Amino acid sequence: MSSLAEFYFDRWNDAFSSEIQTQAVSAVEKGKILYFPKLSFSVLEHEKEFLSPAWVSPKEKNISFNRNIDSLKCAECPLEKFEQLKKMLRRFSETAEKFIKQLLAPYAPDLQLGRTSFRPVEITGRMSSYRKDDTRLHVDAFPATPNQGRRILRVFSNINPQGQARHWRVGESFSEVAKRFLPLAHRPWPGSAALLKLLKITKSRRTAYDHLMLQLHDGMKRDLNYQTTVPQENIYFAPGTSWIVQTDQVSHAAMSGQHVLEQTFYLPVTAMVNPDFSPLHVLEKLTGRVLT
Repeated sequence: MSSLAEFYFDRWNDAFSSEIQTQAVSAVEKGKILYFPKLSFSVLEHEKEFLSPAWVSPKEKNISFNRNIDSLKCAECPLEKFEQLKKMLRRFSETAEKFIKQLLAPYAPDLQLGRTSFRPVEITGRMSSYRKDDTRLHVDAFPATPNQGRRILRVFSNINPQGQARHWRVGESFSEVAKRFLPLAHRPWPGSAALLKLLKITKSRRTAYDHLMLQLHDGMKRDLNYQTTVPQENIYFAPGTSWIVQTDQVSHAAMSGQHVLEQTFYLPVTAMVNPDFSPLHVLEKLTGRVLT
């Protein structure tokens, strides 16, 4: 069964019927990738020079823009280009936000804006450790930035000018991932969450949920036999296409590709139409514990 739910919109500012909105919300909550094969983000003529890894700071793989504080990081360019690059990422961020709030309308009042990422570096060959190797199947969880159960909802758009697709592998459902790796997870040391926050190793309190999600993330990436034998699907997102996915729920691996824009949003589980599909509720059901 395909991991994709396809929608053939070709404009970011479309008005969607309630039927389409319901279909999209249902699909994304069940772990489908919303795929838009005709929806492209246009790079302006003067912005095309940014489609090069030369603009990324040494030792970095992405350029990061935080629209909440108008901050651009990991870019290597003179001041006037710095501002132009920031404008391009702001334009994508605003476009993605309007689109997702129109399509996933029930989420609109509660969506929280995260960072915008420009990924001009080729994926192949850039990993430094198994935990950072995104070519291995994983669900998203981050050591320094606990999300305390919120959903991680991302909008991607492939703007590659050379015709290169973004190649992903997509694995089994989150419930199957959890059943497989949860028995291998260990509990955190008493008081460790408070200590991590005090030492500023984490930006907020790491909950029991965050701890378990990191265990799943690392366990999946560490198990090379799992990586090759688990049922999985290869997906190629062509240039000029876009997609939406909840990366905390969908087991995914980015295998190859260059020049992709991505906008992250966070959504409280309480804002979901069916919260039972959330990783938080799946893990709470399996453990029999409240994890927030």
